[in-house]
Amino acid sequence: MSTFNNESFLAAQKTAVDTLLSVVNTALASAERVAALNLHATREAFEDMAQNGKAVLSVKSPQEAMALPTNLAQPHIEKGVAYTRSVYEITSAAREDATAIVERKFEEFKQSMASLTDKIATASPAGSEVAVATLKSAVDAVNQAFARFNESMSQVKEITENNVALVGNATVKAVPKAKRS
Repeated sequence: MSTFNNESFLAAQKTAVDTLLSVVNTALASAERVAALNLHATREAFEDMAQNGKAVLSVKSPQEAMALPTNLAQPHIEKGVAYTRSVYEITSAAREDATAIVERKFEEFKQSMASLTDKIATASPAGSEVAVATLKSAVDAVNQAFARFNESMSQVKEITENNVALVGNATVKAVPKAKRS
């Protein structure tokens, strides 16, 4: 008698579709946040352009004209760095949400594999202990590989966050502060 049944297969397919929909919804929510950020940045850019035009037209001396590029550049650099950080935060949050979904499903997979392995062990004929031990060893190897992968991704995330912060701070510091007069 076969242990395969259509209900189990359909349940597995439903779970796969639900997982895919969760990941897609996470990606779409992230895209919406990036679009809103882009609209906000565009609005600010137009406002800044108008203010910069007024600043250029209000120059009254050569000293003001010489200071103008620095006075105009600094706020743009700071806004650019803030924009980059915001995009990074949005994408990081989406990655973390998707990772949580995958980890949850992997945990469910591990449990079902452990259950399946136990069922196979009890239903196996005498002399098949080596095959069952091999199956258990394979499941353990997959679990360890996934744990190492998660640890590596955590390290990559930490390094990336540090680099984004360092580059942002260095960029802002590289441009001289505008002199307020």
